[in-house]
Amino acid sequence: MKLTHLQKEMLDGKHGYATQKSMEILNALGEIFDAEEMVPVTSVQIAGVSYANLEEPGLDWLAQMAKDGRVRVLTTLNPAGMDLENWKVLGIDSEFAKNQERVVDAFAKMGIITTCTCTPYLVGNLPHFGEHIAWAESSAVCFANSVIGAKTNREGGPSALAAALTGYTPEYGYHLDQNRQAQIGFTVKSSISGTAQFGTLGKAIGDILDSNTEWTIPYITGIPRANTDELKAFCASIATYGGNALFHMEGLTPNKTKIPKETITITEEDLEKAEGALNEEDAAIDFVSIGCPHASLQEIQYIAKLVEGKQVKKETWITTARPTKQVADRMGYTQTIEAAGIKFACDTCCVVAPIKGRFTGLCTDSAKGCYYGRGRNKFQTKHCSLEECIEEALMQ
Repeated sequence: MKLTHLQKEMLDGKHGYATQKSMEILNALGEIFDAEEMVPVTSVQIAGVSYANLEEPGLDWLAQMAKDGRVRVLTTLNPAGMDLENWKVLGIDSEFAKNQERVVDAFAKMGIITTCTCTPYLVGNLPHFGEHIAWAESSAVCFANSVIGAKTNREGGPSALAAALTGYTPEYGYHLDQNRQAQIGFTVKSSISGTAQFGTLGKAIGDILDSNTEWTIPYITGIPRANTDELKAFCASIATYGGNALFHMEGLTPNKTKIPKETITITEEDLEKAEGALNEEDAAIDFVSIGCPHASLQEIQYIAKLVEGKQVKKETWITTARPTKQVADRMGYTQTIEAAGIKFACDTCCVVAPIKGRFTGLCTDSAKGCYYGRGRNKFQTKHCSLEECIEEALMQ
């Protein structure tokens, strides 16, 4: 792989230990994937932030990198394992909290903005169309590639950090226009609206993509409109069930592509089958969670309207980015929601928080939340609309 003079200096250690190790990671990736050169990135999002995932070996590596590593581009973090301010109220163990704070402190020392969210595009880390970036969280990668039209591979935590500390990433995969073309068409023959239904659609299409390794990028027709919350729900679901990092949705997404000749029809029956797979019959629900991916200000505003003057009977969390909650605080939404007994969990989510064993059944509007609720935390799951989630929370 061809390196510039500056990149060679980084690789030779002339810009410090962390920069050298970062360039070694990126150079190795470039060689593995036959990249001809590196491209500068304008934005980075780093996953692998929860201490539950990192543990001491991962934290030791971060501490080494933080000794002299400093980011060169705008960089934010994926959710941590807890709310960094309100962890006691959410029942997080004090020993875990201490270690999670060590992780975030190491990232902060490198100049990384510790917003801790899977929706960085909602809180200021918003790249432009066509920009090269290095993002790591699956739903955010899918949103960036598809909805924004930026260019990123799905980075691992170390490679994303390496890109942040050098300002570069190897030019391969989705950084190349020829690798961003649709390979299979999907025609949706059913009306789709709301985050839950878009999540169900993501599972239906994702399951098909997962069963055929030749198809990785779909071209989707039959969806006349979709708002940001619906698209982020779809991105999370199709990335979870199909390993998908890029899709084209006719009339809604900005990337240009050739339209595939082969097309698969998604019927109402297909969606019912996908929805059925997300639900467990007679699930004993004792936990309601909204905000996977992180809840937007519009969703929080709507929840406040739904619960005003009411009281939930079950443990209910809204997971969101701290900057989003701070705006909700000023608008009065937080006070209304907390008066109803609902808890905010900023900086974290139910995928990475250490909550296994605390609850039996999860009710959520997130298809991704169902996947990880079962697989990671062994919860029974109930997938339904946001309105139905609130109804469940209010039930005795």
